Amino acid sequence: MARIGRKPLDRGVVVLGWVSFLSDVASDMIYPLLPDFLTRTLGASPAALGLIEGVAESTASLAKAGSGWWSDRVGQRKRFAVIGYMIAAVARPLIAFARSWGDVLAIRFADRVGKGIRTPPRDALIADLASHGDRGRAFGLQRAMDNAGAFAGPIVAAILLKFFVAHERTVFLLALVPGLAAAALLLFRVPDRAPSAPVADRPDTAPAGSLPRSFWIATSIFAVFALANSTDAFLLLRARDAGVPLWQTPLLWALFQGVKAVTGVPGGALSDRIGRLPTLAAGWGVYALSYAGFALADSPAAIWALFAFYGLFFGLTEGAERALVADLVAGPLRGRAFGIFHAAIGLAALPASILFGVVWKALGPRVAFSIGAALALASAAALLVFRGKMRISEKRP
Repeated sequence: MARIGRKPLDRGVVVLGWVSFLSDVASDMIYPLLPDFLTRTLGASPAALGLIEGVAESTASLAKAGSGWWSDRVGQRKRFAVIGYMIAAVARPLIAFARSWGDVLAIRFADRVGKGIRTPPRDALIADLASHGDRGRAFGLQRAMDNAGAFAGPIVAAILLKFFVAHERTVFLLALVPGLAAAALLLFRVPDRAPSAPVADRPDTAPAGSLPRSFWIATSIFAVFALANSTDAFLLLRARDAGVPLWQTPLLWALFQGVKAVTGVPGGALSDRIGRLPTLAAGWGVYALSYAGFALADSPAAIWALFAFYGLFFGLTEGAERALVADLVAGPLRGRAFGIFHAAIGLAALPASILFGVVWKALGPRVAFSIGAALALASAAALLVFRGKMRISEKRP
């Protein structure tokens, strides 16, 4: 993967990709089983599922804002990333001992604190390690490896459930192994890198220590889109409602993550060639079409096709959005910029997931998914309307 494009990526970027791979193997041994575990084993409602995932992501968002700022202040990205990966690795398997959905809420809270601590400094470290012309590809690789782990994790879970273990709780406990391996790989094999110096001749000037206006415009639009982007746990719940068997849900999730992994590097590289914003707008269009499809789907075959198509949305957007933030903000401020960016998106996820669950319960899944599709289209239109205000910034060194 590292050699797709013009030249090999920095070795530290590649190793960080493997860290993401192992961490997501651990996470996605659990995640595709969690909606059914909550609703059928622990008796939680769709609204409770939305509350759990919304609180989890919002918690991560607040932690991201703090860790990004502090990693800039001390100039040590790696330390924060290691702490975050270790917290998540230890917390996630505790779901094996949950006796109520409140227990799961507390565990997901701790897991997302770890994610919040690690994400901005890790993303800033990738931006520091990669050259400007390769940022889309570097973030695309990181997201592709992340998604490859999310592809492998459900397959491991499906094999364990089908042939070796009798209950989801055992699978949850075994997720400890790859989680700890990810933290160890980061600790011993990834070099730290001091933030790069700011560039003197920036067209979008801002006072020293301040983030540029173009960054705030971009972040605001992403936050609006996040209101449409409720937790993917609802997609798994929709799959079960459409008749997909429990043992197949990890495989369905693996297909979804496999598409994300395959399209991650090409999607990031596409943003290097044609620009971040056109690539992002195309991805949000895919999202809108996918949610419209989930609103109408009524068979397992339709669900499988929609999960595969929905994965393309992530391939087009995950690398491009992170590369855009890196393009808009100088090196010494990137930790806090990534923290604010991720925090804004995550905080919007709380009302998004809660409201989606409430609408699902009151009006049914078709209405909930239709509203999500409409909001995604509105966000894509806003991105294109404000494109002129960010065009110059996209070309920054």
